Amino acid sequence: MILETGRLAIHAIFRNALRSSLTVLGVVIGVVAVIAMVTLGQGTTARVATEVAQLGSNLLMVMPGQEAGGPASGGGSAASFTIRDVDAVADQIPGALTAAPFASRTMTLVFGAENHSSAVTGTDNRYFIARDWPIEYGRDFYESELQAGSAACVIGDTTRSLFFGTGDPIGETIRVGQISCRIIGVLVSRGSSSFGSDQDDIVIMPLRTFQRRIAGNADVNMIYVAVREGFSTAKVIRDIELLMRERRQIATGEEDDFNVFDMEQVASMLSTVTGILTGLLAAVAGVSLLVGGIGIMNIMLVSVTERTKEIGIRLAIGASERQILMQFLVEAIVLSLFGGIIGIGLGLALAAIAGSFLDVPFIIDPLVVFGAFAFSAAIGVIFGYFPARQAARLNPIEALRRE
Repeated sequence: MILETGRLAIHAIFRNALRSSLTVLGVVIGVVAVIAMVTLGQGTTARVATEVAQLGSNLLMVMPGQEAGGPASGGGSAASFTIRDVDAVADQIPGALTAAPFASRTMTLVFGAENHSSAVTGTDNRYFIARDWPIEYGRDFYESELQAGSAACVIGDTTRSLFFGTGDPIGETIRVGQISCRIIGVLVSRGSSSFGSDQDDIVIMPLRTFQRRIAGNADVNMIYVAVREGFSTAKVIRDIELLMRERRQIATGEEDDFNVFDMEQVASMLSTVTGILTGLLAAVAGVSLLVGGIGIMNIMLVSVTERTKEIGIRLAIGASERQILMQFLVEAIVLSLFGGIIGIGLGLALAAIAGSFLDVPFIIDPLVVFGAFAFSAAIGVIFGYFPARQAARLNPIEALRRE
């Protein structure tokens, strides 16, 4: 009976191929939207996690300011750090592998007839260790360059390609504001960060050079702290907070005028945000799937009306109500499943194409694919049941009288 019911359903679908195709279209669009949105969302989450890991999963950032909204927040009116604070963290915190100063400003770079605005960072060689950011070719700073405040620069890959193309920049001189800076090294490329900025668009110079010739003060805007392997991050954060409260003479009961951010917390926060956005987009896309189900119910009701005489004949020659109900129910489910299968294929293809343009990894989640397939089948059952029941409850005599 099941095979016969399926055969009748397939026959009815192909008998009105155009109408069936248009009916399926609603489900296809809904499934495409759900699959594409969720796949892109998961790819974005994976990319965020990877990029945050590149910053250093055992990396802490100490920033001046109270109740900051995140690492990108400014320090407000709180006093900046000094190089002595950085050295104190490096020397007195047992769990700190190293601590690096960080001061930055956007400056105009000039080489020949080309100019470009870029982030200029003042720091020392500990920065490359804390950020786990090796130099691709060239070298880092000599101690004499750091102490004397020499105009030596390590540049990022974007800066290199903008000014020198495929040429070798080592030994060349670029102008950073009013400073002629000799290039001594090029960093390994890291691409865009999770916050959308190009990490490779950077020029790094000795902190003393930056403070004397650009900032005009001895401030350190932020301290990067790399946590030593095997040490608890929470313990290191607590040690840093106690040390900085003592150095900044914060009395008992007063709030900290600095913040310590853990990159793992930042990664968790970003993953949560992208997960919520993905769920929201999937829910919006799911609405279109419901609209597709309503379209199936509408077409099935029309089909029942058009085939009243056929239903009457089947009932008159002995077909049971259950057989009639199953015939129309299977027809609705087959339409939904066709839409689900086509939608899954198109949705994955759309996600792959969009991901390549957005530079988002293409990750297929079998659970999402199965869920979309099961949901499309459920749409067929839910929205096909009412028309099928209406067909099964037709009076055979009344049905045969209708034209």
